Amino acid sequence: MAKVNDKPVKIRSPWTRAILPNLGGLAVLSLIGLMLWGFAAFISRGDTATSDRLAPSILRVGSVTNVADEIIDKGPILFPGLGTTDGERTIVLDHTGDDPSVGWVVYYAYPAGGDESCVVEQVRDSDGKGTRRFTDCDGNIIDVSELSPPPRGVNPVVENQRLLSIDLSGVTSNAAL
Repeated sequence: MAKVNDKPVKIRSPWTRAILPNLGGLAVLSLIGLMLWGFAAFISRGDTATSDRLAPSILRVGSVTNVADEIIDKGPILFPGLGTTDGERTIVLDHTGDDPSVGWVVYYAYPAGGDESCVVEQVRDSDGKGTRRFTDCDGNIIDVSELSPPPRGVNPVVENQRLLSIDLSGVTSNAAL
């Protein structure tokens, strides 16, 4: 029977001892990246269109009473456009009237008839609270009612006269893309 060498192989070259651990780490990071890419591909299932798996078409806001009180105290609520870096498709939620279950309106955060890139900024009062007025990109002060209406299919929804959601199906459906 042949004699087997049980001694581990020792790497003697300093260059090899420096490079091999780095190559091993690079291989591990590559495997992790490949795994994450695989997970993302599985979640999207190859679908390039927006879907409820990746971007839900309903934005849950909260209790109609709490949100209405917040709008009374701090003015309309701005929801920055998710997935955009310049604020396009930023939504403004407003409420008018005494009944929190009715009177909800959604606007886009740019002047009606204006360009989407002209995103408005909410005017603050002396206490730093938001008001019902906005400043557009040209410095004009406009009321919340002068903001652009969103496309059909984007509207506030009150469920059971208690919970407020914003239906975004007008911008998340394939027809709107």
